[in-house]
Parts: sequence; C-alpha cells; structure tokens
Amino acid sequence: MDNIFLLLQQMSVFLVIAYLFTKTPAFRSFRVESLAERHMLSLYLIFSVFSILGTYFGLPIQDAIANTRAIGAVLAGLVGGPKLGLAVGFTAGLHRYTLGGFTAFSCGVSTTAEGLIGGLVHLYLVRNHRQTLLLSPQVAFFTTFCSEITQMMIILGLARPFSEALALVEVIALPMILANSAGAAIFVSIIRDQQRTYDELSVLFSAKAMRIAERTLTILGKGFPEHGAEELAQIVHEETGVGAVAITDREKVLAFTGIGADHHRAGQMLTSPHIIKSIEENRIVYADGIKRSWKCALSTDCPLGSALSIPIRVDSDLIGTINLFETKDTIFLGLNKTLGEGIANLISDQILHARYNEQKNLLVQSELKLVQAQINPHFLFNALNTIIAVIRKDSHQARELLLHLSNFFRKNLKRTTDISTLAEELDHVQSYLKIEKARFGDQLTLEMDIDNNLLALRLPVFSLQPLIENAIKHGISQMFAPGIVRISAHRHDANVVIKIEDNGGNYQEGGPIGLGMNIVEKRIKSLYGETYGVEVTCEPQVRTLISITLPY
Repeated sequence: MDNIFLLLQQMSVFLVIAYLFTKTPAFRSFRVESLAERHMLSLYLIFSVFSILGTYFGLPIQDAIANTRAIGAVLAGLVGGPKLGLAVGFTAGLHRYTLGGFTAFSCGVSTTAEGLIGGLVHLYLVRNHRQTLLLSPQVAFFTTFCSEITQMMIILGLARPFSEALALVEVIALPMILANSAGAAIFVSIIRDQQRTYDELSVLFSAKAMRIAERTLTILGKGFPEHGAEELAQIVHEETGVGAVAITDREKVLAFTGIGADHHRAGQMLTSPHIIKSIEENRIVYADGIKRSWKCALSTDCPLGSALSIPIRVDSDLIGTINLFETKDTIFLGLNKTLGEGIANLISDQILHARYNEQKNLLVQSELKLVQAQINPHFLFNALNTIIAVIRKDSHQARELLLHLSNFFRKNLKRTTDISTLAEELDHVQSYLKIEKARFGDQLTLEMDIDNNLLALRLPVFSLQPLIENAIKHGISQMFAPGIVRISAHRHDANVVIKIEDNGGNYQEGGPIGLGMNIVEKRIKSLYGETYGVEVTCEPQVRTLISITLPY
C-alpha cells in the first residue's frame, strides 16, 4: 500500500507539468483530431521527457524500478497514433535499458509495447470515427491498465531468473497498474477540460462578435462617423457588459454611454491622455486599473478606473477610436480586452465594406451614364430624321413614333438602379425597335420568342438595348437585302439563355466587342460569376448570334 501512495506522489509531478502545458500558446492550437507534423515533434519531445522522468522518479525495488513511465508512452500512442507511440516507447525503453538491472531488457521491450498498444487503440477509434474518445479519461485508464498488465507479463516472460521476476511482479504490479492508469486518466482529463474551456470561450466570443456584426451592419452601412455613433456605442455596451463605451473621431467624442455619462458627453473635445496617445501613436493603449490606472481629466469623482483605447483604421487611415471602460472596483476582463480589439477590427471591416459598396454604386451609375451617353446622341439624331420624314406622309404614325421616342428616353432617365427584370428590358427596347422599324421599313423584320415564365428574371439594367443596337447598326444597316433580328429567351437546365441574332454576319471574330457589349459582359460577371456572361458567334455574311447566359 505504501508503494501505491509513493507512486501517486511521484505521479503528481506529471500532473503539474500537464497543467502548465495547457497554459502555453502551443496548447491552444493543439487538436487531437488534426495534428500537424510540428505538433507530432512537440508531442514526441514532451511525452519522451515524461516517460524518462517517470523512470528517474521511480522507486528502487529489488534491483528494479517501480515507475510511472508508462503514462508518457501510452498517452503518446493514444494521442498521436502508432508511430508516435512506438517512437516514445522505444526512446523511454532504451533509456531504461541503459540504467541496467535484471529487468532492463524486459522493461525496455515492455515500454515500447505499451506505446504500441496506445497507438493501436488510437487507430481503432479513428477508423471507427470515434475520435472524440481519444481524450476520454475512461479510455486512457483502461488502455494504460491493459498496457501495465502486458508489461508485467513481458517481465515474467523475459526477465531472469524467473523467481526474482515473479517476486518483483508480486510487489510492483498493483501499485504500477493503479498509479499509471489513474495518472493517465487524470492527465487526459486535465487536457480535455482545458480544451473545453478554450472552446467554450471561443464560442462565447464568436457569438458576441456575430451579434455585434449583425446589429451594427445597417448602422455602419450608412457611414462612419457621420451616422450612428450613439447607437453603435449602445450596442457595444450591451454586448460586452463593460462599465462604459466611448466612440471618438480624431478630435472629439462622438458618443458615450454607460457609467460616467453625466460628465462624459458627445461633442466634447478629447481630453483623455490615453485616447489622445492611441490616436497620435496609432496603437492600442491599455490601462488595466492595477499596474496602470486610468484617470478622468474631467472629474475627480469619476468612477471609471481602467480603459482600453483601440484605433479604428480604414485603408491604413486612422479615423477614430473605440474605448471600453471599467469602474475602479471592477477587474477589466481579458475576454473583454480581446473582444474590444475584435470589435475595432469588425468596425473597420464593415466601414471598408460600406465604402466599397458606395464606390461600386458610383461605378455602376457611371457605367449607366456611359451607356446612355453612347446611345442617346446618334440614336436621337436618326430618330428625329425618321420622324421628320414620316410626318409629311403619315402624321398619325409620326405621333406614335414621338410617343415611343418619349417613352424610350423617359425610361433611360428613370433607370438609376443596377437591376431590372426581363419584362422591363423588353419594354424598353420595344420603343427603340418601333422607331428603327419605321426607319428601315421593309428592310427590317423583327421576330421575338420569349418564354413568359421568364419575364420576372432579374438581370443588369441596359443588358439588351446595346446588343440589339449593335445587331441593327453593324448588321442590318450594312445589308442591301432585307434584314432580320430575332430575340429569344428560354431556360436551359439551371440557366437562362437570351439570344439576339441578325442575318448580317458582319461581326469580326477577335475584333473589338464594343463599349456597350463590354459593359454588359463585365456587369453580368460581377453580379453572377465568371461562368455567366456574353458570347458572340458569327458565320460571315450569314448570321451573328449574341448569347447572354444568366442563372435561372
């Protein structure tokens, strides 16, 4: 019984080392389910040291050593697999062999076997998709229990003389089996519980960050710091639970909420040395309230005693700070410090995203105006000449053409959004085609084959008109024979294909695609991806076919 307690005392050293290991940065990236090569090397060194120390700390008994060496070898195999278990077991066994004694060889062999047993259990669990049991205290206990029984059998089988080996096993078997099995179980339990704590904190951190991101997305989409600073500070205050939150630009306080709001107010010029230092040096400034106190520059009775000032950067430009405060009698939690830094990055990313969307919208508007500028001048000139010619012969038709012209330009001017429906695009081009039909007369025939189920299809605005204009301008107008323009829209599996075909066949393969067509192509790919867009095929002097592929 005394030997059991002595081995348990020796084992406590390993448990302290295991606990200290869980506090290292390496442990945070340690996952049994996905061990990288660098982890395997680290584990080999750690478990080899554990096993060798287990031998050194062992109890000399009858020219042998009762020890806790098995913990390192078995756990190496259980955590890292057969290769790691064999490597650690062989290393620890070789070390034991060099110390001599009538059990030196048998202990060296048995330690290697124990590492292999742990590895085989690892292999069994992985192949049966039960990796969650690799850090199970019960599995560690019974694996080590069986390994120690195996060790006793190897000692009886290999150590000579047999009578001394039997006498030794009778003394050390129970203490080593119980101490090593219990030690392995407790060792694994420490690692598992620490991992669960880190995972729970990560989940809590992620949940808070996601809620803040969701609640602030709309606010920051309007711009910062011009809008929503007060609402933003309120959200951060609610989610972090700190004493107070302040948001500033580079010169003044934009919003303040929480304890101390009676004298910290929006609109005040910056007075806090910590915030000013954070802005001037473009870095995080932290006063934990213990080693470094935060003192209010506005009131000696201010209850706040610790602060975290974090710069908000957008495209490397510092635009302000977010500041978290705690009272003098409250510890500033490390979680809130990390969360505060994450919030600042989140705000920066969302502001950058809002600016990107704003620039994207401005670019879309510029492209639309570019398309309109390309369409309007020469089309207006041709349309007016056509109407002048028609008005002398048929005033009623001239009136209809003027209505179509008015409708065409009215829709041009009203189109400020980036997306329209197929029905709206067709309505827009109908007025254009009516005028072109009047201009070319019998030289132009229009054919349309549109699936009515696709009229609600969404596509970039001004997708059809530039392509139809190309068909008439570069195809039909260059022909002496009658020209035909066909427009169709049909579904093909998960896609919709809109086709614009003319019988001119004047498109040159590899030639310039044209400004209007190029913009349509670019905007479709931007909205839906590289697999969609505009494709042109041409049979010279026979036909030109423009196909627009969109997701259904």
